[in-house]
Amino acid sequence: MGLPSPNSSSASPSPSDTALVEVTLAILYRDGQFLMQLRDDFPHIIYPGIWGFFGGHIEPGESADVGVRRELMEELGYVPPALNLFYDAADEKVRRYYYYGALTVPIEDLALNEGQDLALCSVAEIQAGEKLSPKLGEVRSIGRPHREALLAFIKSGLMDNADSAAEG
Repeated sequence: MGLPSPNSSSASPSPSDTALVEVTLAILYRDGQFLMQLRDDFPHIIYPGIWGFFGGHIEPGESADVGVRRELMEELGYVPPALNLFYDAADEKVRRYYYYGALTVPIEDLALNEGQDLALCSVAEIQAGEKLSPKLGEVRSIGRPHREALLAFIKSGLMDNADSAAEG
């Protein structure tokens, strides 16, 4: 299930898509907040020093479903019981697959194996486009595609529907 976007497609990739880098990203939520990773400040990575989602590159021959689970295990030592595709979108260089799922363990039980910090981000922080890093004591920006995906996810009501189903 996904929200359509101008660049979104669930069809097979066209020949022009084969050169795209493919990445999976996870929107993990709990109690109306979203788990974010403060990316390392390495100049050779995309979005250095910016808040973003956990996830990463899809390996050759790997599906996006398998890739998002592998990346979460590598980066957090945790995979939610259920992950669903929210949507996928591509620009001229990257196809991003956005998955969502409930964070069912305390944040203290997660292992930060990649990045400088992790934290739960409020809706107000997402709307403002920045978040304080508790570890660094600095306010850092939320990456543009991550912020846009979170705002679309909040608007979709999927989190509210999942929380209601879990309660009932």
